[in-house]
Amino acid sequence: MNKMKFSLIAITIVALSSCQSNKKKEIADGSKGKETYIQHRVENNIYTIDENGKNNSTATTIESRMATLNVSGVSITVFDNNKILWSKGYGKKNKETGEDVNENTLFQAASISKPIASVAAFKLIEENKFSLHEDVNSKLKRWQVPNNEFTKIEKVTPSRIMSHTSGLGTSGFQGYNKNDSIPTLKEILEGSETTNSDPVRVVQKPGESELYSGGGMEVLQMLMEDVTGEEFSQLLNILVLKPTEMNSSSFAYPLPEKLSSLTANGYDENGNVINGGYHIYPEKAAAGLWTNPTDLALFMIALGKSYRGEDNSLLSQESAKTMMTRVPNAGGIGIGIDGAGNAFRFRHTGGNAGFVCYAVSFANSGRGAVIMTNSDNGFPLIHEIIRAISREYNWPAMWMRE
Repeated sequence: MNKMKFSLIAITIVALSSCQSNKKKEIADGSKGKETYIQHRVENNIYTIDENGKNNSTATTIESRMATLNVSGVSITVFDNNKILWSKGYGKKNKETGEDVNENTLFQAASISKPIASVAAFKLIEENKFSLHEDVNSKLKRWQVPNNEFTKIEKVTPSRIMSHTSGLGTSGFQGYNKNDSIPTLKEILEGSETTNSDPVRVVQKPGESELYSGGGMEVLQMLMEDVTGEEFSQLLNILVLKPTEMNSSSFAYPLPEKLSSLTANGYDENGNVINGGYHIYPEKAAAGLWTNPTDLALFMIALGKSYRGEDNSLLSQESAKTMMTRVPNAGGIGIGIDGAGNAFRFRHTGGNAGFVCYAVSFANSGRGAVIMTNSDNGFPLIHEIIRAISREYNWPAMWMRE
């Protein structure tokens, strides 16, 4: 009798476990099905946006807009509640070989390198390697910011560099062909016969107003290397890429062997491939990251968690909140910020030769999107896709100041 009772109990437990397992699978399948449905809606409900920000009345597809805009490839990742909802690639990563873009394809992140570098800088600030508001010349060893009439009272500081209020010039960089002589960081800052950019100099009073400066980020790169003794790409692996599990991302050149076969070619506005496939950017903190939208989404999720105090493994909440506090006459410190309340979001755009991208996240909810293209024509398409995503998920507008 006892054996019979035991058998019945065991059968009941197995049956209940099976039911619970089936129910979990049904929920998972239902959730997956919902995301697939929304993804399909995004893909097929793209509306052309005119110069005034108004939608065309007729929906079209991502592929159709890619053809019209002459965009070779695009890759998208959408996330919510700190989790990746879906990732997908469209078009060609290499038109010459016919290889397709997929979720693993690597793109140049261009200026989205800046917020990643800025998070690393904040981590070094937390370790007391330097402070947010000190004169960078007090810690720079291999090179100094030349003083001039603009720096008599106000100085170049990490905070001002990351908020683009340092007064430093050299807004951006054009990169180098693979056959060019690649300048060193010191040569980029000083200027030399091998560089194709202006020397990095203070051109207005530090702290006065915003003046976008990729050159400033190179000063920050040298500061980070000088205070740690580590080469920048390795330092970023330690401080940001590994902690956020950005396993398909790198600031190194040449790229690690496991990543080099994943890179997309870049294409200019006429659809012609960039000479050599892509340019090399030794200006790593400003423009040197190779990554994919999934990895960038992991970064945005981790930074959002730090901001909300949910997880301090990337940054302390204090540091993340400092990054996302608006500087007078500028944006945040290391990242762009827009909106208020539930629509408050942090974001950054990027544009290298043949590559255009955008990453955005709502700071209070762990949701957002990353879109990367291998075309100089990518911005209109990114805007249209971002609007489609926000419409289909019923999120607040995600485009800058929209």
